[in-house]
Amino acid sequence: MPDSRPIGVFDSGIGGLTVARAVNQLLPHERLVYFGDTAHLPYGDKSTAAIQAYSVKICDLLLRQHCKVILIACNSASAAAYELVREYVGSKARVLNVIDPIVQQVGLHYAGREVGLIGTKQTVGSNVYRKKLDQLDRDIRLHALATPLLAPMIEEGFVRGAVSQSVINTYLSDGALEGIEALVLACTHYPLIREQIAEYYQGQVDVLDPSDSVALALQHLLQTHGLSASPAERPPQHHFYVSDFTPSFEESTRLFFGQEVNLEHYPLWE
Repeated sequence: MPDSRPIGVFDSGIGGLTVARAVNQLLPHERLVYFGDTAHLPYGDKSTAAIQAYSVKICDLLLRQHCKVILIACNSASAAAYELVREYVGSKARVLNVIDPIVQQVGLHYAGREVGLIGTKQTVGSNVYRKKLDQLDRDIRLHALATPLLAPMIEEGFVRGAVSQSVINTYLSDGALEGIEALVLACTHYPLIREQIAEYYQGQVDVLDPSDSVALALQHLLQTHGLSASPAERPPQHHFYVSDFTPSFEESTRLFFGQEVNLEHYPLWE
């Protein structure tokens, strides 16, 4: 039986829309309910306890919307709250994060090789990717570099041009990334500058976008558990919520999701 219930996607802000976009492109029949916790962004500088509290509150909303899967489209929340969310949601919905699918992909294709990773200070500092890759025991040597200027730069719309190229080049030329054969973009904002990053490496380094891996993992999960929606005549109506609304968020959502978006304001703590 087809399952027409929506897929819930949440993030600390609007960066997770790059994950939602990848899901929408691969699974166009699936309806999405997106929640961006813009009142509390960025999660990267919040405590684990705070991130867990926000995540549980957001799951309440997504469960009320009858979501069949909850996708944590945020590296910080994936690192801090995934296990808790799985426990909290129980059998009401399946739960996916943005870290495990790309870790599996790297484990499959880059055993015994040098792999770079760029992300926020919180993601890099948590060492979550290193721990998970070490557990695979595939002799992958991870070169992680915190790149804190990239996300705010992208949110301000600097995704093409001299300013962004200069910042990108400065980070990528850092000695920490020397000798890598692949680079994981461990922040949901970074797919928007994937082209410039690829240009910098001129085909010498594989640039890995986790949102593609996540969309494939979601497709596999839906098929395995009989949760796929049936093809419809018209595209499904997605819903986009934010906990704090500003016009600039609405502008940025078009950039991140790649099409027109109507944001609804949904305060979390009322």
